Amino acid sequence: MKNYLESIKLLIRRLLYLTVFYSICRILFVFFQYDSFEEINLINFIGGIRFDLSVIVYSNVLIILGHILPGRFKFDSKYQKLLKVLFFGFNIILLATNFVDFIYYDFTGIRSTFNLITAEGMEKEFSLLILNFLTQYWYVLTSFIIFGLLFWKWIPSHDYKNESQKESSKQWMFQSFVFVAMLIFFLVIARGGLQPKPIDRIDAVDYADEDQTAVVLNTPFCIMKTLFKKEKLPYLKYFDEDQLNSIYNPVKKYEFTEPFTKKNIVIIILESFGDENVSFSNPKIGNTPFLDSLITKSLYFPNGYANGRVSIDALPSILSGIPSIFGESYITSSYAFNNVESLPLILSGEGYETSFFHGAFNGSQNFDYYASIAGFDNYYGKNEYPYSGHYDGYCGIYDEDFFQFFSEKLDTMTPPFLSSIFTISSHIPFSIPEKYKGEFGSPKSEFYESVGYTDYSLKRFFESVKNKAWYNNTLFVITADHVSPLANQNNLPPLKNYLIPILFFDPSKMNHEINTKEMQQIDIMSSILNYLNYSKDFVSYGNSYQSPQSLIINLINEKYHCISDNCYFVFDGLQITELYDLSLDPKLERNLVKEKSQQLKELSDLIKAYLQSFHKNFKNDTLISSKLKLQSASSTN
Repeated sequence: MKNYLESIKLLIRRLLYLTVFYSICRILFVFFQYDSFEEINLINFIGGIRFDLSVIVYSNVLIILGHILPGRFKFDSKYQKLLKVLFFGFNIILLATNFVDFIYYDFTGIRSTFNLITAEGMEKEFSLLILNFLTQYWYVLTSFIIFGLLFWKWIPSHDYKNESQKESSKQWMFQSFVFVAMLIFFLVIARGGLQPKPIDRIDAVDYADEDQTAVVLNTPFCIMKTLFKKEKLPYLKYFDEDQLNSIYNPVKKYEFTEPFTKKNIVIIILESFGDENVSFSNPKIGNTPFLDSLITKSLYFPNGYANGRVSIDALPSILSGIPSIFGESYITSSYAFNNVESLPLILSGEGYETSFFHGAFNGSQNFDYYASIAGFDNYYGKNEYPYSGHYDGYCGIYDEDFFQFFSEKLDTMTPPFLSSIFTISSHIPFSIPEKYKGEFGSPKSEFYESVGYTDYSLKRFFESVKNKAWYNNTLFVITADHVSPLANQNNLPPLKNYLIPILFFDPSKMNHEINTKEMQQIDIMSSILNYLNYSKDFVSYGNSYQSPQSLIINLINEKYHCISDNCYFVFDGLQITELYDLSLDPKLERNLVKEKSQQLKELSDLIKAYLQSFHKNFKNDTLISSKLKLQSASSTN
């Protein structure tokens, strides 16, 4: 009997011991990411223990059962050694994921989820990238090794005394009672308390501002909560069909007096080229002299926003007008097979030849898969690259060489054509050819140098195409997939950490215009079609830059952050909880929710209608304008 109680005590000691190490991970996370957070307080750490305990119980179910099951088998020395090894093995793997986020948080701005931590779509590159990661960030690896050794050294142990007599029926009943009581106790701990629903990531806002919830959370908890999670957009019913369409309708139709212009379209997506890297906007840290020169000849949007923080979110936004508000990446979601009116499909109907280029391994980020369902005629990745000696050793083909290949293939296409290229060299591990080391300014960092190299590669591309017959009849759209690690500034509104360059360069016009209107990736498709005088119906959740309507939207920490008519507002799924006037309050210091009732009502109706339309059309697979019109007609008859 005494040994059984000692086993319970040992379990409690081990779990509390593990909780301390989770808190140590939180302290180390704050140490590595200190500049990412404005204010860190004791409440963040105390609240974090609730999430630590939850994942500790879930992930140690076998260990818990091994300690609390009735019976004397638990007191065998070999069994105890096995239990200790399993306790160490299970938990050191989970604790290691926290160390990944010491660096990876710079790129994503969130604690890693299951899809991020497993590098879905990056399987071929993963082994090379992880080796480079461990080499480049050796100090994180060293910290983890020391952490792991200390964790093993101090795991609580206990030597059980021999008990000669067998348990009596009374003792068995007592142990069974304790067993059931402990199960109930640990169930409550795993749920995070007695509240109606188990705690989830969103509950971290109880202990920190939403842009600081990463301090409260831990990476194993975020992985656990997304491990088996299948996104299911709920049906929203804020408005009936007529009301819905009067407030928001994703069907776009532009009226023109001039005919459709069959200009070639070339879309260049620059890896991690957030606005913070563009020296036109940030001369102190930017490294883009050629891109700056293009800006002075282009229609440029300094208030351009990405619709996500990872590369896989960018393509559906840019090429299909689909915002990244599923809770996970659209490309890997169950809605990826939906029929969508993407830019390649629309322009193919107008006689365009279409192609997509990405210098990484085929299968990387599932871009080849997306290119196929989006309607591109041809996909060119590392597998299709015909030359040797240009592999960077990690991700794929160096940008300069792949840009030249891109140029060659464009020259073989029959105008009009739509083609897009996604660069790779400014992606971790920021590899550039040895001959260019030190050529792009003082090497402040490997990333800074890779930005300069990609900018140079862009220059070489334009030098190779400027004398081509098709060049002057081409609209070049240049943007980024997402911001870089440099974008995490805690003194800015959360959406301001999504700023990217968006520019339209038409060599036949060479007009320089800075348009200060808020623009986002999902607006690019509509803007291109508007630029071409496309007058047929199409579906997009973005707006043309010439449209008076504008709604910037991003899902950040389970809430919708939006900008419309110079108002910054936050919608939590039920109501607008924050409202600011950006023109008067750029740092979001005065919440106007209780002061602007009429404006609040209008914005609330807008975001609710937007989300209701989005959810409905994805669930019903009615993202084609003809289908949507048929459904609307049937619902009103």
